[in-house]
Amino acid sequence: MKFTEYKEETLPDVLPLYYKRLFPYEIFYRWLSYGLDSYFSRREMSFTLFGDIYIRFQSFNNQQELIKELQRYNPVKIDIGAVYNTCPKDYKRSREFTPQERELVFDIDMTDYDEVRTCCSGTDVCNKCWKFLSIACKILDAALRQDFGYEHLLWVFSGRRGIHCWVCDKEARCLDDTARSAVAEYLQIIKGGAQQSKKVNLPWETIHYSIRRALKFVEPHFVDFIIKEQNVLGTDNGF
Repeated sequence: MKFTEYKEETLPDVLPLYYKRLFPYEIFYRWLSYGLDSYFSRREMSFTLFGDIYIRFQSFNNQQELIKELQRYNPVKIDIGAVYNTCPKDYKRSREFTPQERELVFDIDMTDYDEVRTCCSGTDVCNKCWKFLSIACKILDAALRQDFGYEHLLWVFSGRRGIHCWVCDKEARCLDDTARSAVAEYLQIIKGGAQQSKKVNLPWETIHYSIRRALKFVEPHFVDFIIKEQNVLGTDNGF
């Protein structure tokens, strides 16, 4: 099968067909409504249209309304926002407009591995690069399930050079900003900016169980992938 090169100028012709024939409306609605029309109607979405036109505070009462508006606008990009105390499209008429719930989302970006990947850098991505993300997904999945007890994880391609993990459990959706930051900090072991030469300090005697568990995912691939394939010790910037 031959694939044609992506050309942005073709989007006005292609997107109407996509939203009419291919967009997974039923799955999309079932996920974001969690079985309740009243929940879905308070969900904010924003559309980016062709020509970099941005439209915020879109909300829909049901699946049919969602279908109608998507086929009307044919957006280049859809951003999924929080669930508010009232319908986002009516926010100007509300005395109080506050977010109440949102999925806990993690972004694994390929550029995070630029210091250890030698095959590519920046926005460039090849098949070798994806091994980094594959291992990272396994580590994060285990931590979220075993350490926090979350069960409903949705893994999706970010659309560019990474992977997003949407944690959809009710408990995760209701976390406040402080709790979300605490979860993210728990999962982070790299500290410091570009000027800090040693960003990881792991005293083995007191190393946390979660890091020992992560090592079990990394170790089987380390020599073949990092040492041989990526050749991190054979470059001028190697460790």
